[in-house]
Amino acid sequence: MKERVYNKLVRDNIPEIIRQQGETPVTRALEDREFLDCLEKKLREEVEEFLAEKNLDELGDILEVLETIAYLQGWTEGQIRRAKEEKAQRNGAFRKRVFLEKVLEEE
Repeated sequence: MKERVYNKLVRDNIPEIIRQQGETPVTRALEDREFLDCLEKKLREEVEEFLAEKNLDELGDILEVLETIAYLQGWTEGQIRRAKEEKAQRNGAFRKRVFLEKVLEEE
């Protein structure tokens, strides 16, 4: 019997999709700490894929992972949006495309 080893977090429906293709997935449920570690690894993976492909699907994957991390932390979408808005009020957003080259200090 041939096998392909993945050892990675996948979306919930992936095992069923694999079964529909006539293959047998071997899975397990992750405990909280391992789940968070795998989500962080998945976030890095999805960001790399987005940077390489500039694809809307990859951006959606990033958002999915971020929302799951937030859920595990007990943060609501409203709390995240408020934190984002408060930071934008304090420090601005990124819409003006400001690139800080250096800061000159008075002597």
